[in-house]
Amino acid sequence: MRGYFGIGAEGINKTMNVGNLFRTAHAFGASFVFTVAATYAREEGAKSDTSDSLGHVPFYSFPDIQTIQLPEKCALVGIELTPDAVELPSFHHPSQAAYVLGPERGSISASLTERCDHIIKIPTAFCVNVGIAGAIVMYDRIKSLGKFPRRPARPGGPSRFDALPAHQHGEQVIRSKMAAFRDTPPEGYND
Repeated sequence: MRGYFGIGAEGINKTMNVGNLFRTAHAFGASFVFTVAATYAREEGAKSDTSDSLGHVPFYSFPDIQTIQLPEKCALVGIELTPDAVELPSFHHPSQAAYVLGPERGSISASLTERCDHIIKIPTAFCVNVGIAGAIVMYDRIKSLGKFPRRPARPGGPSRFDALPAHQHGEQVIRSKMAAFRDTPPEGYND
């Protein structure tokens, strides 16, 4: 899968939830994790972050929204259950993205919402746990951007005929071949 992603939360204060989110992010191959205006005690978070994600994935703790620094061309995607948010199954994930969730029993702040390039929602009747919401979004990202065979029409997994073919590498292109190609007029072409 091309591109990268990071995931974090704003204003969160339940360290176990953050640890769970970061553990899941590590499992899904996140390039970085972060918090914004949040309280996160790493020792406490390690109780639910059993993969020691912060030992393997860069962690950024932004004290406020103004200090958030993302890589160039990285889209900030807010995850919030609002009427005007794009439903996750209809969302095309940016190849370079940072996803941000709101606090427990709260929402992403208005100023962070304004900073987001996209706002998406998981089509549920009510909000789910931060760790669960993050896992759903990360799964949807790899499902939609990854290279997986199509789901079969019948129950079960793909057959051997549904598997993706192995990638074929073409012949090495040499500059002289390209120059000869450019200098040869198309067949039937007359000056």
